[in-house]
Amino acid sequence: MAEHTYHHEHEQGEIAPPQTKGIWRTFYILSAITALEFLIAFTIPAGTLKIAIFIGLTIVKAFYIVGEFMHLKHEVKTLIWSVLLPCIFVVWLLLALLMEGGSIFQLR
Repeated sequence: MAEHTYHHEHEQGEIAPPQTKGIWRTFYILSAITALEFLIAFTIPAGTLKIAIFIGLTIVKAFYIVGEFMHLKHEVKTLIWSVLLPCIFVVWLLLALLMEGGSIFQLR
């Protein structure tokens, strides 16, 4: 029976140092964007500008979450685009359908 050897960065029994610095950085960035969304929600009157800002901030948060928690930030650029491009087209499709669906009420 062959004996397998595995290479570890730490000796057996040694605990790896916690990587909390990156986690806290992610927490602070997402909290800041969310706080900005709350500030905008209660200060800017309802309208197209407010909706556009919310959509923009939501896309920024989504890209950051995908990059950090799905680990796409460290991948090859072609893999990132193969994930993002269909998502962009789906969002475009949803917006087009919502805009076209709303115009049916204007025809009557």
